[in-house]
Amino acid sequence: MTRTGQEDDTSWLEQEIERSRFRDARLRKRFGLLLERLWKGMGQTIPLACQDWANTKAAYRFMDNDRVNEQDILSGHFQATAQRFSTTDGPILVLQDTTSFSYKRERPELIGYASSTLTAAKRYGRDKESPQCGILMHSSLAVTTEGLPLGLASIKFWSRKEFKNTTKKRSKVNFTRIPIEEKESYRWIENLRQSTARLGDPSRCVHIGDRESDIFELFCAASELETHFLVRTCTNRLAGDGQHTVADEMSEVRVKGLHRIEFRDAKGRFHQALLEIRYRRLTVWTPVAKQRHYPALRLTVIHATECGEPAGRPRVEWKLVTDLPVNSRSDAIEKIDWYAMRWKIEMFHKNLKSGCKAEESQLRTAGRLTNLIAIFCILAWRVFWLTEINRSAPEAPPEVALTATEASLLDQLVKDTARTAQAPPLSRSLIKLAQLGGYLARANDPPPGNKVIWRGMHRLVDIQIGYCLGRENSG
Repeated sequence: MTRTGQEDDTSWLEQEIERSRFRDARLRKRFGLLLERLWKGMGQTIPLACQDWANTKAAYRFMDNDRVNEQDILSGHFQATAQRFSTTDGPILVLQDTTSFSYKRERPELIGYASSTLTAAKRYGRDKESPQCGILMHSSLAVTTEGLPLGLASIKFWSRKEFKNTTKKRSKVNFTRIPIEEKESYRWIENLRQSTARLGDPSRCVHIGDRESDIFELFCAASELETHFLVRTCTNRLAGDGQHTVADEMSEVRVKGLHRIEFRDAKGRFHQALLEIRYRRLTVWTPVAKQRHYPALRLTVIHATECGEPAGRPRVEWKLVTDLPVNSRSDAIEKIDWYAMRWKIEMFHKNLKSGCKAEESQLRTAGRLTNLIAIFCILAWRVFWLTEINRSAPEAPPEVALTATEASLLDQLVKDTARTAQAPPLSRSLIKLAQLGGYLARANDPPPGNKVIWRGMHRLVDIQIGYCLGRENSG
């Protein structure tokens, strides 16, 4: 392969590492080589991706180097995310969520614990909960309102020395008296501050979180930084003059519109639901114990509740709180649609576990595993980006997502069908890529998903290696 060909084939990788910051230039070079090898062998073990003992040993040493951490590894990606952010217009959704990676080890104390699990004996009443060896990761993913993931803006890894049952502890400890900085939930505020600073335009950021992020300190932090949030609330706080609650005020609000949604449940079954929408701007107070530390805030509360009681599934009921104004039914529906985008960070986590197989690694310490998962984060984002750009910008030229060599090979390998012949340029190439991964491309099939995209890319990489070797041998 010529030098020009190498640059063409790895251009996106170079963009992700161009601004990486390591303490030694040799570490940056090794990181670039390792990232490329793991991309070409996505889902494979480190020895299989590296192909020989010298490169495998170098990869293990990189993971175990005291001068390397996940922030170094992702520093270039954070900068690339900020650059993509600067080229977009309008609000950007910063999705926050936590996931855990579970492992089985003979010495779990070298990794730590993520949660508790019920053993088989516990189910029969003969044992107690046992701690689950693993690592927790809290990430912030920047996404456009059309659903295109721009990349990670912040990340935090940690594990616990032991797993404590907080439900039992509540009877002995008043958690409202513990400073937020001493709680694990402080990660929500840390990520909000870090991602806002990295993206550089607080007024365009809307930080979105599930019920775990319903933290008054987070609302205050967003107000101080002049950025925005949209959170699914689970706490019935004091409102108005402080003599009644948010639920009391919302019970007086009339229905201001209806909104029909379509969704699939955990088993993939299709459902429709008609939601009643209520919203009101309120003064919301912090808990009494914290009122001398945090001011009351003017927030908008949105309730979206399904009409009637559906059969065979839970009722859809979302209670959202935001600092953004909501003055009409369309504004409320917009915020509901933005919150619905939160599932995309779940898909990103699924790519890490199913595509990159992050939980199948045999590395034995927390430091090595977090460094490896940080590398996988870049690969998982790239697959997710390829999947979503096909849906949000199908009219773009193929060169936006694929190199000239990759696009040419796809045209030669995969014949046009009735669907691809009429598809826009970028969509045509990415559908062909998905077909390499097992996508059938039938007329009524939904757009290809992450799984067929990464399987197709894995096959295309192998084919491209053979193609380049053939060109070299033929002179």
